[in-house]
Amino acid sequence: MSAEAAHAAGLLMLLSHPLRVRAFAELARHGKDGVTIFEMSLHLDLPRPEVAELLGRLVGAGVATGTGNGTYRVRDGVLREAAQALGRVQPIAALLKGYPRLEPYFAHGRLTGLPPTMSDRSRQMAELFARFLAVEGILTEDEVNRRLAVVADDVAAVRRMLVETGWLERDRAGTSYGSARLLPAAPTLSPA
Repeated sequence: MSAEAAHAAGLLMLLSHPLRVRAFAELARHGKDGVTIFEMSLHLDLPRPEVAELLGRLVGAGVATGTGNGTYRVRDGVLREAAQALGRVQPIAALLKGYPRLEPYFAHGRLTGLPPTMSDRSRQMAELFARFLAVEGILTEDEVNRRLAVVADDVAAVRRMLVETGWLERDRAGTSYGSARLLPAAPTLSPA
């Protein structure tokens, strides 16, 4: 895992504690106005020393800022940045760079929807998943499902798409799959 992704995972772990996420939400609710330790202690119904330690942890982790006058604010975009960092290390992220038109169908490295059947994007999606699976030899349905589950919730729909577009071939019993054709050369990224 990259240092950026490890930092993002650490931020999410920090916010997995109910009290810290409540404090973070309260800071976000107050926006640019921010809150003082006293105000936060009222909102959270906690003693000021405990709130000061709590806010100090959020500032130390980089999810909030504190000023000399004692006003604390949430750092804009911190959760978005963390999600993007984790998305960049997802297994399909590198392959997805070669298929920029498919990016809207993914969020944080996970498939959120499939393009319309018979569309150019549907064919590209099938090719992308064929590259992702990198089938060599024969795989059981369970092996295909496990590989696809890393990036998709509806593995049956993706598996069906791969069979219907001719990238995977299923045996008569429907229990094993093999590559049905060779992949073309990987798409190259166009210069920005």
